[in-house]
Amino acid sequence: MGFSLGILALLLLVHLYLYKRVVHDVVGSRRARIVGGVLLGALFALVAAVFLTRRVLPIEYATALNYTAYLWFAVLLYLGLALLVGELVRPAVRVSPERRRFLSGSIAAVAGVAAVGTVTYGAIEARRPRVERRDVLLDRLDPAFDGFTVAAVSDIHLGPLVDAEDLRGFVATLNAAGPDVVAVVGDLVDGQASEIGGYAEPLRDLVADTYFVTGNHEYYSGVTGWVDLLPTLGVRVLRNERVTLRRGDAVLHLAGCDDRVAAASGVPGHGFDLDEALAGRDPAEPVVLLAHQPVMVDQAARAGVDLQISGHTHGGQLTPLTHVALVDQPVLAGLTRVGPTWLYVTRGLGFWGPPVRVGSPPEITLLTLRAPGAPPAP
Repeated sequence: MGFSLGILALLLLVHLYLYKRVVHDVVGSRRARIVGGVLLGALFALVAAVFLTRRVLPIEYATALNYTAYLWFAVLLYLGLALLVGELVRPAVRVSPERRRFLSGSIAAVAGVAAVGTVTYGAIEARRPRVERRDVLLDRLDPAFDGFTVAAVSDIHLGPLVDAEDLRGFVATLNAAGPDVVAVVGDLVDGQASEIGGYAEPLRDLVADTYFVTGNHEYYSGVTGWVDLLPTLGVRVLRNERVTLRRGDAVLHLAGCDDRVAAASGVPGHGFDLDEALAGRDPAEPVVLLAHQPVMVDQAARAGVDLQISGHTHGGQLTPLTHVALVDQPVLAGLTRVGPTWLYVTRGLGFWGPPVRVGSPPEITLLTLRAPGAPPAP
């Protein structure tokens, strides 16, 4: 609640700034200013209602409310950014007082077109997932596992804006890609299993063995209900544990841990515990870790994990505005090396908040594990 109230306070300031630059400085009529102020006040109230009731309203009401409020939220972000750029123009352009209103109107018009155009592009892009393919060389991987593929999926956010039909399309894409395993690395849902459990039904159709670890949003959505439901859909939930995959005498471990926020969630028995997940493993054998948040890679590197697969960041989602995620996470997306550990951060498939992606298209990532000395992939 404190986070939401902080966001709302910031949004109120943005709306007031917007009123000053787009309404007060542009229109001369008192009546028009009142109308503009009332409209902006109504839009602010709509966004506030979504932030404060998004886990209270029934899903049939939440969907329409979320679409309207969050699309405005995205427009507001880019409009505010464009207007701030316009502030740099004002001092550089000397105009008479009588032409100042014309300049303000021109800046507001250009900012509006830029914001609406950006959000329209981002809304289309957000619904066009793609398959990314990356090879990852693991020094300890046995040649028997060379070419083994893991489909990394994250941040679907089933709920008011992503439903069963969307998930059905994702599942079809995954099945067409033909991975050896599917790794769902958290934030699958935004809603209680008792309300939207049916949205997850298409997971039954996944052909490959599928593994899941919790993300922070599962802990906002009744995690126990989802941990109980997913195995009935053929999805193995890894909670500080691992499975051992074998090809002949060769071994590959796949480990998964609770999300970083689990310990503070108040749910008994939940908490990130990599030591428990790796207990009893031969340290010479390779291990792939599923952990929702990239920041856990520091612990993974100390434990000698070969590859960590994460999500959480959405790749920024609304570039450049959400690069603030780098304050808390080491990278936004892609493959990087942290000590002995490779870290792959997927941009994810869904979205949090606005159904918009700018500069961060949704992805399913097909990671192909390569062994040292193996011939290159055809």
